[in-house]
Amino acid sequence: MTHYSIGQLARLTGLSTRTIRFYSDSGIVPVAGRTSGGFRTYDVEGLARLRLVRTLRDLGVDLSTAQRVLAREVSVAEVARIHVEAIDAQMRTLRLRRAVLRVVARNGEVEAVHELAKLSEEERQAILDDFFDEVFGDLDLDPAFRDGMRSVRVELPDDPSAEQLEAWVELANLVRDEDFRASIRRMSERHQEMRAEGQDMSRGGSPEQLAAFKQMTARVREALDAGIAPGTPEGARVVAEINERWAEAIGTPVGPEMSAWLAEFGDPRAERYWSLIAIINGWPAVPDTSAERAWLAEAGR
Repeated sequence: MTHYSIGQLARLTGLSTRTIRFYSDSGIVPVAGRTSGGFRTYDVEGLARLRLVRTLRDLGVDLSTAQRVLAREVSVAEVARIHVEAIDAQMRTLRLRRAVLRVVARNGEVEAVHELAKLSEEERQAILDDFFDEVFGDLDLDPAFRDGMRSVRVELPDDPSAEQLEAWVELANLVRDEDFRASIRRMSERHQEMRAEGQDMSRGGSPEQLAAFKQMTARVREALDAGIAPGTPEGARVVAEINERWAEAIGTPVGPEMSAWLAEFGDPRAERYWSLIAIINGWPAVPDTSAERAWLAEAGR
């Protein structure tokens, strides 16, 4: 039978003689015999046990767990599964910490970013729900529109990118901003008035309304690219065309003018709200139509 000295084991395993002696004293690697001079020797089984312990320790397994593996109290597969789960949790924590630090490096805020990043999914949604409670309240809005807005959830990943975390911080600050809340509340109240008049602009984004909005922004973009100002005769014709198309989409013979609506109630932060939701949830990017909205709002003024 082959026997190895501590020095030979050190060369075969890459461990120090001091470590091997410690493992031997701990009973992890039993002594197989002794030389005529009284030095310890170890057999092939001892070498195999030592290599297994070394591998487990390299992978972050604590010594007591390694001893349980050697005693066959727990399998290597079970230990590996537990450690994979622990490492996954550590990696999520580290990625979140990295994202927080990147956002802090950009805007200098520490406590606010850190606190918002630590919130649970339920706590994040509670911030949105509180916003909806205030801006919608007891208003008689179209149920599809109201329920559709409330059904949107913030789904920040466990390991968000810096962009996603930054978007969440901005969104949380936006929906808690009193001026923004008051602005959306005014728009909601106006929706209620128009619904009572049979001119409902909040039908939950019907296909006709969405198509009209896309055509509106495309038409305004053409005017912008052509250098047409909203106060010129050419601009007036564009505005009349858009308002007519929008009235048809709303479903009333004489619908509210989109230009006047944007001039009085349009808040560019409402569009930013949806852009931030898309970033956080990993949805396709929301097109930026702020320039088109501003042009049409100017026409309404």
